[in-house]
Amino acid sequence: MKLGILGTGMIVNDLMSTYRELGVEKTYLFSTLHSQEKATEMAKTYCLDGVFTDYQELLDSEIDTVYCALPNHLHFSFCKEALLAQKHVIIEKPITANANELEELIQIANERKLMIFEAMNIPYLPSYLSLREDLSKLGQIKIVSFNYSQYSSRYDAFKAGKILPVFDYHKAGGALMDLNIYNIHAMVGLFGLPLQYYYQANIERNIDTSGILTCDYGDFKAVAIGAKDCKAPLMNSIQGDQASLIINTPLSQMTQYTIYYNDGRSETKTFDLKHRLYYEFKEFIKMINNHDSEKQQKMLQQSLAIAKLMENCRKEERIVFDNDK
Repeated sequence: MKLGILGTGMIVNDLMSTYRELGVEKTYLFSTLHSQEKATEMAKTYCLDGVFTDYQELLDSEIDTVYCALPNHLHFSFCKEALLAQKHVIIEKPITANANELEELIQIANERKLMIFEAMNIPYLPSYLSLREDLSKLGQIKIVSFNYSQYSSRYDAFKAGKILPVFDYHKAGGALMDLNIYNIHAMVGLFGLPLQYYYQANIERNIDTSGILTCDYGDFKAVAIGAKDCKAPLMNSIQGDQASLIINTPLSQMTQYTIYYNDGRSETKTFDLKHRLYYEFKEFIKMINNHDSEKQQKMLQQSLAIAKLMENCRKEERIVFDNDK
């Protein structure tokens, strides 16, 4: 893979900590002129191959794949250009601001035989894959509760009137898009789409700072909580009539879970994992190299189904992004 990375933010720095283990052949950074000095320093620190401040020049270079780690509202426009330039795209979660944008990207990619990936790490974590196998130990599932509540350092600024992208409806922000998306991906990956659902949010300045998604799966119920305006010790649980499974970390950072059986026994599984971003990027590279479009399309259709679900949730609470217009 010859990779062009769009952005120099926190998630890109995070990726750099496992970058050398991925076996990427060449890597270039794209930044604004304002962030050029930061990008140049990052390229020097991690021995990358160069920095571009002109996007067209990056697309005209030797890269074959673009990783878009820009603010949410820019995902569609930059990735559309990349696909039209015959590049595969890896798009940081949430993959697009709404479902229509993703459907257009999929159409372009299919026409050009290119691949699109949502950079959502949960489906690729060994701990999550193990959890999927252990669901049968719980008996009939009755209650699922996933919670990702993390008080944002940007929330104080938001309350003071300084609105940063994660709390900006102009830039497709909000708790649903930033945190609850992890819970939703985990839930849909395990159980599929719910039969019915509704979203209730705490709204400030036209954006959800926290919210609760309640889901009806027919024979069991589920709830997904995402909050950036408050926090609590986390406990994610899947309760069955034979046992319950407990995770005390965000699902995207799961290194351990415990199964508590009704007869008093318990079973703890611990995983010595590499960096949380390692597994998804390894799979993306493998799918591109092996032209594994079947697996890629399966994951992409899940991303599209979740994009539609989250858009419906926003509509319930009248959260409208500029991208929706």
